Amino acid sequence: MNCVVLVEFQQLLQLLLKASQDKRFVCEEAERALGSMVGSMTPLPLLQKLRVSVSHKNLRIKAKVAVSLSKCVSKMVNEEMEEFGMEKLIEVAADLVNDRLPEARDAARSIATSVYEAIIKDVEVEEKMEVWQSFCHSKLTPINAISILKNVKA
Repeated sequence: MNCVVLVEFQQLLQLLLKASQDKRFVCEEAERALGSMVGSMTPLPLLQKLRVSVSHKNLRIKAKVAVSLSKCVSKMVNEEMEEFGMEKLIEVAADLVNDRLPEARDAARSIATSVYEAIIKDVEVEEKMEVWQSFCHSKLTPINAISILKNVKA
């Protein structure tokens, strides 16, 4: 089982490397394959595999990971997000929200917005901002909480 997971991770990493290349055709095909993977796989296993690469040194790979993560999260229902961990999701968004590539920053905002919508789903209108701020401050460092709060328009 661990061998299969390792092979799948290596294949995913190769796909991310190809999607980050300068060769337009290779990049487009790899992005199409990533899109198909995100569209066809259940979000939780893919999220767990992608999360490992969110801190990759290569900025382009990190941006591709961020976009794929964002697409996975946007497909998830609240129960799946809770199963993966709202804390993990907001931490990933906080790590990416100040990235140098706009693609990664946009994906981070999308992830954070999805978490925001899940957190405030059953909250009274006048309490939404307070609940969101409390969640961010309890799960993130002060600077990351401020970055997320600034980037998610409540």
